[in-house]
Amino acid sequence: MATKRLLADCRLYTFVDGAYLNGRAPTELARQLCAGGSDIIQLRAKDWTQDEIQSAAEAISTITEAEGVHFVVNDFCDIATKQRTPFVHLGQEDFFDAGHTHISDLFPESPRPLLGLSTHTPDQCKRAIATEADYVAIGPVYATGTKPTAQPVTLDYVRWAAANVAIPWFAIGGINSKTLPEVLAAGAKRVCIVSDILNHEHPDRACQAIRKTLPS
Repeated sequence: MATKRLLADCRLYTFVDGAYLNGRAPTELARQLCAGGSDIIQLRAKDWTQDEIQSAAEAISTITEAEGVHFVVNDFCDIATKQRTPFVHLGQEDFFDAGHTHISDLFPESPRPLLGLSTHTPDQCKRAIATEADYVAIGPVYATGTKPTAQPVTLDYVRWAAANVAIPWFAIGGINSKTLPEVLAAGAKRVCIVSDILNHEHPDRACQAIRKTLPS
């Protein structure tokens, strides 16, 4: 079993996304992302049943555990708890709109999964930090096909996060090899990248190329 990086030291956050499998098995894709140098892999499958997500989580977590990569389940706290998944990620609507105000609302007992929350404004980010979330996502920085109705937060929000957010945060949304340099110049040290990697013929090579540009 490989040693995982501390969350603060993680730089590349990637996805096994049900909409971008392109004929590949989730486990095959997870292996390629690990081989390419991903620090964190999230399972996100909006159109799958809970049983399908449960099954994929079991298989992928075995791979990530052996490779020393953190594994995140999107949306399903019960799956994360049952699988003893290191992380669960939730959107604003899944946490605050559901009436939660603190991480203990979801996980009253230890050990618990670490929690990541999506944020789209400084006020949402401050509120997420107050819940004692373990990390926040800052975005979408640019327009993105994964969330076509979401308004871009622009690089201004990235600059704000760089100046004001002490917990680990990841820039997300429309980030690719062309836009990455300006995201890093705006102060991001950690990024989430979806389609630019998953649409590549060789996701492992795409990860490797991106890692070379990220801070150590």
